[in-house]
Amino acid sequence: MNGVHHYRLQATWTGDRGTGTSGYRDYSRDVTLSIDGKPDLLGSSDRPFRGDRSRWNPEDMLLGALSQCHLLSYLHACVRAGVVVVAYHDEASGTMVEDGAGAGRFTEVVLHPRVVVAEESMIARAEDAHLLAHEWCFIANSVNFPVRHDAVVTAR
Repeated sequence: MNGVHHYRLQATWTGDRGTGTSGYRDYSRDVTLSIDGKPDLLGSSDRPFRGDRSRWNPEDMLLGALSQCHLLSYLHACVRAGVVVVAYHDEASGTMVEDGAGAGRFTEVVLHPRVVVAEESMIARAEDAHLLAHEWCFIANSVNFPVRHDAVVTAR
């Protein structure tokens, strides 16, 4: 399945309070992200940057993309290794550092997958599958900071 894949979405700022961006505190950071055929995603900036904490922010979405990409890559690696996964839950965390000049960057993300496999004999292969999933994850391969995983695999 080699090839080039293209993705499109629309981002629409919905935060004009009547005076546009007349001042830093005069507009909301609300955004609607749309992709044809999918539910809209309501976004904003993070709370420290005058955003709405009830909406997804870019940092949340980056963390979510890394977690979901690893999960999906992992499930594929497990199928190839003959491992039957019956449950998977991740509590991902990320660290972003501001540089003092109005910019910043993520310095790391740590995934904490908790995986349950069908049989105890599958645990070692299930643990090894995380390494392959990390190699395959398109999103982890696209960022310039470490994405680590601290996985726990148990059998039911």
